[in-house]
Amino acid sequence: MHKLIPPHGYAEGSVRVDLLGGTLDLNPINLILPNVVTLNLATSLKAKVNITELDYDGVEIVSRDYNSTDRFISGDFTEANFQKGFFGNLTFIAHLLNLFGIHKGVRLELESGSPPGAGLGGSSAMGVTCYAALSRFEGLEFDRIDAILKVNAIEARILDCGPAGYQDYYPAMFGGVLGLVATPGRVHVEQLYTEELKDVLESHITLVYSGETRLSGINNWEVYKAFFNKDQAVRAGLTEIARLSHDALLTIQKKNYTGLIPLIGLEGEERRKLFPGILTPGMQELHSEIKSLGNHFGMKVCGAGGGGCFLLTHKPADKNLVETLIDKFRMKKLEFNVEKPL
Repeated sequence: MHKLIPPHGYAEGSVRVDLLGGTLDLNPINLILPNVVTLNLATSLKAKVNITELDYDGVEIVSRDYNSTDRFISGDFTEANFQKGFFGNLTFIAHLLNLFGIHKGVRLELESGSPPGAGLGGSSAMGVTCYAALSRFEGLEFDRIDAILKVNAIEARILDCGPAGYQDYYPAMFGGVLGLVATPGRVHVEQLYTEELKDVLESHITLVYSGETRLSGINNWEVYKAFFNKDQAVRAGLTEIARLSHDALLTIQKKNYTGLIPLIGLEGEERRKLFPGILTPGMQELHSEIKSLGNHFGMKVCGAGGGGCFLLTHKPADKNLVETLIDKFRMKKLEFNVEKPL
């Protein structure tokens, strides 16, 4: 059997599920609060980018998510066009092409691997995956930390609502289950993956897409501003999230993997207090019903400031019950596996 070799302009990277510690991945909150760590995992849901040569004085971008094909001529890549949003939904990709000085002769095929506005960091995973594909296409040396720093800066510019959190890029570049520990000037990446942890996570959490999109960056900005306005409730909430996240890291390090699960639900409750409206009415109804069934059930919204996806934590024996509730509220279970380290 011959092994299929991907084309030299191809790359894929996992979208993440954040477990605990979102919003803490913002500079300099990550250095002001004690013991800051953000925990997430790489899923089998993948952003994919394929780049091929094209005989055209410009670029062609094919989006599987938007079911669209757009062409831009080389002369379109001007600062004036970037300032006025000329590239629309493809602004992020256009910025990355511009970073590499690629304005013509290429075709990009994109697939995000995540529903729109799902809160799974799909755009960030797409960004670093596209960066990797462009590096390979150009035959350039690829440094994943350098890629994260540059893509994070571009995304912050595009979002235009304060600094962009850094956690979303790492699962696409590192895989596995990650502890992202803040230190001055860098993020220490602790790879926590074991087969036992993978099995516990896959059997104790269910990923649900509500079908409703959210703008977590804007929610993050409101909390960010309140933090530096010395809002004591916000500071207390983020401090508690930091405590739970650090406790979760210690729990994993001690290989008490089932002890991690209730901490995810507790972090979700703190996040619900911190971000008013983080639960849509449908999510709120589901939350009330599932909590009435027992304290071992939990809900954790994905994305630092909310998103279309959320986690339900439960015992393995409750999976069928959870799926029945998801169907009842006309939401969708997203199947995924925890990916191995890269």
